[in-house]
Amino acid sequence: MGRAKIQGKGTAKRRFGGLWDTVRTLIYAVLAALVVRTVAIEPFNIPSGSMIPTLLVGDYLFVSKYAYGYSTYSLPWNLTIFDGRILDSPPERGDVAVFKLPSDNETDYIKRIVGLPGDRIQVLRGVLHINGTPVRRERVDDYSYHDRYGRERVLRQYRETLPNGASYMTLDATPTGGLDDTQIFTVPPDHYFAMGDNRDNSLDSRVHSVGFIPAENLVGRAEFIFHSLEDGTSIGEVWNWPGATRDERIFKAID
Repeated sequence: MGRAKIQGKGTAKRRFGGLWDTVRTLIYAVLAALVVRTVAIEPFNIPSGSMIPTLLVGDYLFVSKYAYGYSTYSLPWNLTIFDGRILDSPPERGDVAVFKLPSDNETDYIKRIVGLPGDRIQVLRGVLHINGTPVRRERVDDYSYHDRYGRERVLRQYRETLPNGASYMTLDATPTGGLDDTQIFTVPPDHYFAMGDNRDNSLDSRVHSVGFIPAENLVGRAEFIFHSLEDGTSIGEVWNWPGATRDERIFKAID
């Protein structure tokens, strides 16, 4: 009987030790994930069509946190540990960047950086002008897609090339849209001007509610798509993935 009791205690200890090992592993995994999310990469999803055709609703992408250095707004929960940016590396013209909306410093926006500090930015009949010079754009095949209501939309598509050589596709539903003719915007120091690639369907630096993007509000640079689901499919609906996954977009680099 005494021997049986000793074995029982040993079994209990082993079970407790196994449980603690599992808990410890989970704690380490969570801490590692927080470190990666803080200093390396962070996942984001695309909820709107403002960056079509580059990014589609239902794209899930990784954003590099280290690309521009770190600020309060690039840290989890907007932790205030320091002022300004550390390890600062300015974005380049043409980068697709995630930033905190300046009006609330909380909402994540993703747009393309087209204006750097000191630039004069203007849009005339749908054509982007930088410092008085129209940006080169070439008409290509129309872009066709289905919106969230299943309606097919066909829009004019252009290849736009910035002065530094960055090249990407943009859409223009009409050259006379509400944001196709603007005033001249002079980008202040330590700020940037961002626009969506879906030019007639984007709230960006052309509108007062967004405006210039402070350098401090930059979160990171969009790098590549790691998953993509048809619009209207939730990432949690795993059972719908086989029919809703856009395979051709997985691991697609973001230009």
